[in-house]
Amino acid sequence: MKRGTKRFYKTVDVKAEGEGFAVLLDGKTIKTPAGTTMTSPTLALAEGIAAEWREQGEHIDLGNMQLTKALNTTLDRVAGRREEVIDELANFAGSDLLCYRAVAPVELVRRQTATWDFWLKWAAETLGANFAVTTGIGHTEQAPGSLAQIRSAIAALDDYRLTALHTGITITGSAVLGLAYLAGALSADEAFAASQVDEEFQAERWGRDAEAEGVRARRLEELRAARRYLDLLGE
Repeated sequence: MKRGTKRFYKTVDVKAEGEGFAVLLDGKTIKTPAGTTMTSPTLALAEGIAAEWREQGEHIDLGNMQLTKALNTTLDRVAGRREEVIDELANFAGSDLLCYRAVAPVELVRRQTATWDFWLKWAAETLGANFAVTTGIGHTEQAPGSLAQIRSAIAALDDYRLTALHTGITITGSAVLGLAYLAGALSADEAFAASQVDEEFQAERWGRDAEAEGVRARRLEELRAARRYLDLLGE
């Protein structure tokens, strides 16, 4: 296994900086990969990031520093390209996972209906977005007004929450599930389970593949980490 960078610091501290909070390694503020000063908008998030740096051993494993990664992503990859990110996420609504249903087997159809109809109703009642449902793989057009409502909900978010929503939508394949997850209507585990109705049915029917299960586990951990990021951002 490839080891990370050798740990080069002894102390980790948090201090107020401007309108936010910075994490310091041996008294020096951490920079993002792009060279931006890594400043958190909340003390709770800064303390969470500091804890990740304190927990590192002889070598730094960036793979288990999810809060650090999320804030880096916000500052380096979202802040400067908001419109691109908003467009990318809003586009998921045009072919949302929840709108494409199987015609058979009966049990799969039942599971999709039982799980997905509830969240489409949530989107209609909470976001004002009514989605058309189809069967098979043929594309179905959604009402422009509904798509506009989804885009408006996404565009209303700040860069930090947009980062978490990106994780929610890209992992679930659904703008509806992503927004429900962001709103706290779904936990990370619930959002992931709702997005995996087809995969879980096939796994039960044909058996589980170790590699595929490993991928699923990693994606679920990413969703859980994004939820922690949201929680530390606060209301």
